[in-house]
Amino acid sequence: MMDEANMMDGQEHAAAEAPAQASAIPPEELERLTDDIIAALKSVYDPEIPVDIYELGLIYKVDISDDRDVVIDMTLTAPGCPVAGTMPVMVEDAVRSVEGVGDVHVNMTFDPPWDPSRMSDEARVALNMY
Repeated sequence: MMDEANMMDGQEHAAAEAPAQASAIPPEELERLTDDIIAALKSVYDPEIPVDIYELGLIYKVDISDDRDVVIDMTLTAPGCPVAGTMPVMVEDAVRSVEGVGDVHVNMTFDPPWDPSRMSDEARVALNMY
């Protein structure tokens, strides 16, 4: 198993204050990587919904290894979503563009299934669901 720093959990929808394990990446650099990865994720939109995938709550977890490789667990709003084949590539490309990131891998999961409670307040306002 890789020695990974847990960057974020989609349920909390924020970067973890303290990783489960100490990272070999200096704290300031890990914070910069975290912020830049979140910004990259926020640049990816579900084509059917005018809200980015991060605010929609589609990102369940992002791990940054000591080698700066990034593993992302994400879902879609529904298993039959028409972008199921292209969305992981869009996410990989966006995160790969972050300076200092190594390899990027996206794991698709539907467990637990996405539901609207995972959306941020920002997403709810954008979709008039407040």
